[in-house]
Amino acid sequence: MAQNPSTETDEMAAEFIQLTDDLGYAKTFYPHSNVTKYLNAQAAKRYLSIFKNRKEEHNKLVTFFKYDVPLAVAKHHVVIGICFLIFVFFFVVGFYSASKDEHFVREILGDGYVNMTEKNIAEGNPFGVYQSGNSFLVFMGIMINNISVSFRYFMEGLLFPFFTVQNLMRDGIMVGSFDYMFYSKGYGGLFILTVMIHGTLELSAITIAAASGIILGKSWIFPGTLKRLDAFKNGAKDGIKILIGLVPVFIVAAFFEGFVTRHYRMPVWISISILVGSLSFVVYYFGIYPIRLKKQLKQLEGVLNA
Repeated sequence: MAQNPSTETDEMAAEFIQLTDDLGYAKTFYPHSNVTKYLNAQAAKRYLSIFKNRKEEHNKLVTFFKYDVPLAVAKHHVVIGICFLIFVFFFVVGFYSASKDEHFVREILGDGYVNMTEKNIAEGNPFGVYQSGNSFLVFMGIMINNISVSFRYFMEGLLFPFFTVQNLMRDGIMVGSFDYMFYSKGYGGLFILTVMIHGTLELSAITIAAASGIILGKSWIFPGTLKRLDAFKNGAKDGIKILIGLVPVFIVAAFFEGFVTRHYRMPVWISISILVGSLSFVVYYFGIYPIRLKKQLKQLEGVLNA
């Protein structure tokens, strides 16, 4: 039974009961034997399997987003945190550089985009760029582009994670200079209430996607105590889980940009509500919840190993 565990929740529960009976007997009469240790480990595995495969969790998609993605994120919180610091640092670099060199924004964003934006500002419609085009086509185009970029960042980790870091640095500089272009015209606050309607999710997801590429690259460059191939497999699995977990985030961000941001003159409370909701989701799902879930599983393992 222990060698061929069932994949059905009801059968796993029955196996778990049998294992705990055997474990109780072994702990009573053979507390320090290898058999007791083995049964204890098997019982722990069964319990965790049942925890993740309860009847209400039969939906594999729900299980994936509720357990697999957050646990992969928790495993690599340090890398993700470093990526956020890199992005913020180079955002500041881009903002500061644009404030010191009037030609810097044009070098980063291009003359055509800057000229169009300055024309919109002169006409009293500073964020008119988000009102152009068909909403659905804009939504689809941005969604496909951002998902493609995230997968490219991940694949760059196969070659060398430096390229992923380089792209993240470039993105930070670009957003920073983009922000300064509006800030210098007195639209700094409106920039946050407009661009960050979709940017909160989009930029967070891009940053985490870059982290997934670094996780992949780090796994085979620094395998630690594992064989290089085994470390690479683990890194690839975790990176792919995180990457797939970002797809819904990119979809929602693209929806906001295609259908919501164009109405940037909406009541301020609506913009703030979207911003707070998006930021709360990112902080909770990619920060707080993975930590809590990891602690819960450790507590369960501790109880079973006691």
